[in-house]
Amino acid sequence: MDLLNQLNLNLGIDPEIPNKLIASAIGLILVLSLRWLALRVLNRRVKDPRILYGWRKWVGYISFGFSIFSVGRPWVPELQNISTFLGIVTAGLAVALKEPIVDLVGWAFILSRQPFQVGDRIQLGPHAGDVIDIRIFQFTLMEVGNWVAADQSTGRVIHVPNGKVFQDTVANYSQGFQYLWHEIPVLLTFESDWEQAKQILLKLANCHAEHLSDAAQSRLRAAAQKYMIVYSKLTPIVYTSVQESGVLLTIRYLCEPRQRRTTEQSIWEDILRTFAQHDNIAFAYPTQRFVSSSDPHLNRPPQ
Repeated sequence: MDLLNQLNLNLGIDPEIPNKLIASAIGLILVLSLRWLALRVLNRRVKDPRILYGWRKWVGYISFGFSIFSVGRPWVPELQNISTFLGIVTAGLAVALKEPIVDLVGWAFILSRQPFQVGDRIQLGPHAGDVIDIRIFQFTLMEVGNWVAADQSTGRVIHVPNGKVFQDTVANYSQGFQYLWHEIPVLLTFESDWEQAKQILLKLANCHAEHLSDAAQSRLRAAAQKYMIVYSKLTPIVYTSVQESGVLLTIRYLCEPRQRRTTEQSIWEDILRTFAQHDNIAFAYPTQRFVSSSDPHLNRPPQ
């Protein structure tokens, strides 16, 4: 030890520095060992994946804080006081780590205000997906949409910096009302019996979506305690309008966010089967008519 101290003096190194390095290393090893032990116990005792995920995240946050403390604590007495230490650290971080600091504040905002949680389906700017992980500097989405229709998964995992919650609008599919209004347009020819078709479409929509109305009412009452959400009608409805090529009947109904494509497919299959049984109902599609100038009806004088 005397030889080591003499070597440090010859090199101009403070003899206390090796001791502090050893103390920092021991503290870090101790924290990591406790973290490993805690995770091992959780993996054995907790069977619910969602609960286990939450506990694992909190163990990670706490161990990270203790790691910083255990590594930095031996070096603090070298400074005049704690305020000087914090001032230097804050100034250095503000200059060199601006974006990570914003991400860290974003993480605190996500945990406190909870604009979304793990398991929610959200859209943030151009990115949409299911939240599968939230970390200190970024959260992770299982992407939906993009080149895949009807909000289904693409299979890609997107890592988004937490600071994005301060820059882009967050749309949450899962919080609040927890249902989506979906519409299916059905275009019929002018010659079709649109009134009968409207009754058929309304009946089909009720078969697929009416059971959601009671659940939606209770969800709506719960959401109204937190958000100003007001709907006068939650049952399916069919709207009528006229387009250039026919009569447009639009089915509007409630569905769960992850069932939009499934319910649309089921309704369309029932529409195709039912309309095939009615000769007085036909789908409209783009057509062209050619009129010959030799047609005698064109040359007939007006009455």
